[in-house]
Amino acid sequence: MSTRILLQTTLLPTDTDDWTITRFSLLQRYLGGLKDGDGNPLFVVTARDRTPDVEGNDPMLSSLSRDRFDELWLFALDVGGGLSEADCAGITRFHQQGGGILTTRDHQDMGISMCALKPLGQFHYFHSRQNHPDPAHRDRDDPYTTSIDWPNYHSGANGDLQTINPVEPVHPLLQGVNGPLQYFLAHPHEGGVGVPEQMPQARVIATGKSKATKRPFNLVVASDRATDAAGNQTGRVVAQSTFHHFVDYNIDPSLGCPSFVDEPPGQGIRANPVGVADVYTYFRNLALWLAPDAA
Repeated sequence: MSTRILLQTTLLPTDTDDWTITRFSLLQRYLGGLKDGDGNPLFVVTARDRTPDVEGNDPMLSSLSRDRFDELWLFALDVGGGLSEADCAGITRFHQQGGGILTTRDHQDMGISMCALKPLGQFHYFHSRQNHPDPAHRDRDDPYTTSIDWPNYHSGANGDLQTINPVEPVHPLLQGVNGPLQYFLAHPHEGGVGVPEQMPQARVIATGKSKATKRPFNLVVASDRATDAAGNQTGRVVAQSTFHHFVDYNIDPSLGCPSFVDEPPGQGIRANPVGVADVYTYFRNLALWLAPDAA
């Protein structure tokens, strides 16, 4: 049976000059095209933006259930108001039912609505609240785009690749055919992720290094299944530093970006087939690992 994946942003579909779900078409197409050994689809993918009802609740998120989906890939791209209380309750319930969840956002306070998503939102650090516990990381890393404040780790230009450091022991998410993955997509100002104290089942599995300051920063936190205080067997969770690791523009800058993006794109991914293969291998690994019935 195919694993059912919901790709969901916290933006409105009318925000066409923004990172709406239409800008994740390469990810959607790739996952939807993967087959098992018998030629059957591995994944059935639903992709949508947040569409609140008259009470401000998203009908899909607020009623999220394992009856309909196995995984939620949440691209939190708002700067407040992107998730209602009912939306958060639906996502939490889905996690308690064993659903696998990816949470990702970007710099400064993008995705800050996840602060209300307990405990899943605690993997992410923001500027105005829920700061990085280390004061040394509460300062500007990207010195070039001065309109964006910390956390804003500079891993390279959109359209380029960054070299990653898989943390030992190498996690299954980072295993490729010929050894550990070497590359992720780069971005000029990534957000901050870490491991909450009350999550012993979680660990940082990959780090990067800023091209501006040379400081290391966390790229991915992975949390395995666990039994919560209520006895629920919760699903796996991955927290990623930026949604730019998944979006069309970073894979192929010719596909375009919103008008507010003013940093010039790089062309590094065009010249590195190994890097392209790593990007897509990670997508596949992530979809397989988050599945509730995965080993």
